[in-house]
Amino acid sequence: MKTEQEYAFIVENLDHGKRLDVFLSTRLPEHSRTALQRAIDGGNACVNGSLAKSSVKVQVGDLVNITLTPPAPAHVVAQEIDLDIVYEDSDLLVLNKQKDIVVHPAPGAEDGTIVNALLAHCKELSGVGGELRPGIVHRLDKDTTGLMVVAKNDFAHHALQEQIQQRTAKRRYLALVWGRPPWNEAVIDAPIARHMNDPRRMAVTPPNTRSAARHAVTEVTVQERLGLFTLLECNLQTGRTHQIRLHCEFAGYPVVGDPLYGGLRRIPAATMEAKYANPLNERITRLHGQVLHAYSLSFTHPATGQRMEFEQSPHTEFQELLDYLRALPEIYRA
Repeated sequence: MKTEQEYAFIVENLDHGKRLDVFLSTRLPEHSRTALQRAIDGGNACVNGSLAKSSVKVQVGDLVNITLTPPAPAHVVAQEIDLDIVYEDSDLLVLNKQKDIVVHPAPGAEDGTIVNALLAHCKELSGVGGELRPGIVHRLDKDTTGLMVVAKNDFAHHALQEQIQQRTAKRRYLALVWGRPPWNEAVIDAPIARHMNDPRRMAVTPPNTRSAARHAVTEVTVQERLGLFTLLECNLQTGRTHQIRLHCEFAGYPVVGDPLYGGLRRIPAATMEAKYANPLNERITRLHGQVLHAYSLSFTHPATGQRMEFEQSPHTEFQELLDYLRALPEIYRA
């Protein structure tokens, strides 16, 4: 049974003017700032007896109260599912996530997930993510492949989450997109919110409604131009749901194969001979998901302080599509 814990603090001189969530993170370092923000915004924190938001600036002498519910131990069923483990020690492990597997249980995917597999593989996992997301520091979409780090204890989990929030943990992706951007580098800064009419999708929110959206920034760099397509490297500055997929569509270059954000196109008949276009269209049809791969992950190890860097080549479908495009006659690659 979960037991609520109540805390009370008096704001001292050194903390004057700090945001409430920042102040509480210094007083409760065993809790992540994200968890504290969730509790505050859920109506579980007061300043001088009044409910307060995370952004409130505390003053000297303020009485701050917060009620927290410790994360429940995971009880999702363990399942023997193969995992491609790139690195593992007593604090964390790094996975190369395969396609067509969900990271954690959710409606419509109650089992057969990465979490189910982790529970079978690991004796212990961090409980910070709650009962459905033990150990999950960050997630990848079902059909996005590549590197992700998992925490085995709460200390590692908090440290890794903090690195992601402070952008000292680096996550880089390769995305094959439709189109030919006129630039070699760009920064896509566009706020993201849940789509108003389709719960499966996210949406870039118009300026007049940005208060309902979350800040989202993606750095993109052209890696290779392949005729009608471009291979991009995407560097996340924030980690919003569907961020790269949505930002690429917003910029006018949807990720190939993406069923939600404009990636299910076909080669226009007038742009390529049928003997090249038809096999290419067939390959794209068989993708069953976006051509997006988390190829690079780096972070500082929470326990040792060592900088850890990992790279993973794209999965077979992605690589075979790249190889096909690179083998086309020069006229279709220029």
